[in-house]
Amino acid sequence: MSQEQGRFEVFVGKEYLKFNAAHFIAYPGFREHLHGHNYHVSVRVEGDLGPDGYVLDFGLLKGATRRVCDALDERTILPLESDCLEIVEAGESVEVTYEDGSRFVFPRTDVALLPIVHSSAEELARYVARRIREELQGSGARPWRRLEVSVAEAPGQSATWAE
Repeated sequence: MSQEQGRFEVFVGKEYLKFNAAHFIAYPGFREHLHGHNYHVSVRVEGDLGPDGYVLDFGLLKGATRRVCDALDERTILPLESDCLEIVEAGESVEVTYEDGSRFVFPRTDVALLPIVHSSAEELARYVARRIREELQGSGARPWRRLEVSVAEAPGQSATWAE
């Protein structure tokens, strides 16, 4: 049998692959107001066609993506690696202080503390991609060549990370 040119990929971008979250961008000398987005996530996976005719089972991909979205849904996203925010867990609260002294206090259950520097769509796309990769690997999904995740914070406005 001859080797065909081309590649296979699967894509999911279902309406329910979303999370609603608050955030603010902060870097030295600038802080946005706290606000929220209705984020939508789409995922593309490139790989070889398996003996079952799949690159990756859609059910595995949708399930992994949904679990990652659910963990962020209805939370305030806080970037633990920020270069200008001090984030301290104090009992059942999380206290956030910006370099100018502005201060927020959130219930611990209402925040998602993420290992990112900024809560931008770009960094969220990378974070979500890495979490989806972990979920897929944990579910026994077969290896793939490329994983691409887009996070849209509004229709027609998204950021993408590929690994």
